[in-house]
Amino acid sequence: MASLTTAVSAMGPGTTELVDLLVLLGMGAVVPLGLALVDEPGLARIRRLWPLAAVPGALSLWLPRGGDLATGCALLYALGTLAVALHAPLRLARTRSLAPAEVAVLTALAAPSVAGVAGVAERSGYPLFGFEPHILALTVPHFHYAGFTAALVAGLVCRAARPGSAPARCAALSVPAGTLLVLAGYFLGNWWQFAGAAVLTTGMWLVGLVTWRDLRPRTGDRTTARLLAASSAVLALTMLLALWWALGRAAGLPHPTLTWMAATHGVGNALGFALCALLAWRRITADRTDATRTDATRTDTTETPR
Repeated sequence: MASLTTAVSAMGPGTTELVDLLVLLGMGAVVPLGLALVDEPGLARIRRLWPLAAVPGALSLWLPRGGDLATGCALLYALGTLAVALHAPLRLARTRSLAPAEVAVLTALAAPSVAGVAGVAERSGYPLFGFEPHILALTVPHFHYAGFTAALVAGLVCRAARPGSAPARCAALSVPAGTLLVLAGYFLGNWWQFAGAAVLTTGMWLVGLVTWRDLRPRTGDRTTARLLAASSAVLALTMLLALWWALGRAAGLPHPTLTWMAATHGVGNALGFALCALLAWRRITADRTDATRTDATRTDTTETPR
């Protein structure tokens, strides 16, 4: 933990502001876009009410740390994430399935609550589990993007892939496993974090591979295909940076600074992967919905007596 504290304290000027902007994007755009893609009763209402959590959550990022107002605003956001997380056990009880795609979706539903709780501790200045606020600040974006978005996209890819696709199934399990291993590394040490980064990177590369090779060619919309291509291609570089950083810290080898990681890995994953992937899947879902409605209309017209 000491080496992580040193690394975080070495962040350059402007890095905190950049991380806050990435968190703001996660709160205000990524989570609601992702929730719209989960076919779970009750999430539609949470998505409609999401601004009641996201607005105070965003406000908390720009208020002085340690104040009651910052803590209270962060708490409102955490309550919103906990409302999402409650749908994970409800979904498991309803589906009774631990298929790889379902494991990924359940992880996605639970992950924002980790970010929410860490955000409350960070904004209040409380060293949760002994971790300083600067370390907790990195947990917040990690569980918006690696925890929520990556797991959700892995689940969507697994469902849409060809039946029995081993890479897609492996991705849907590797992304949640890697995210949890990275979290465990906060407590167990740098080599555990490297193991988590390796598993997560493998999962994300498989997500990119299946998306590029199988899903992108099957879409008939050029914009959707380009969004899928961008989300796949960016993972090749951003996850390699994550692996390099984690290995460097564990083995004492030269590695990128957190300032550089935020500007490359963080921005690339937020804009190039998360936003592009979610927009692509939203278009795919909308096309499927329109096609279903069209088929239903044709069926009703055919069956209507003349």
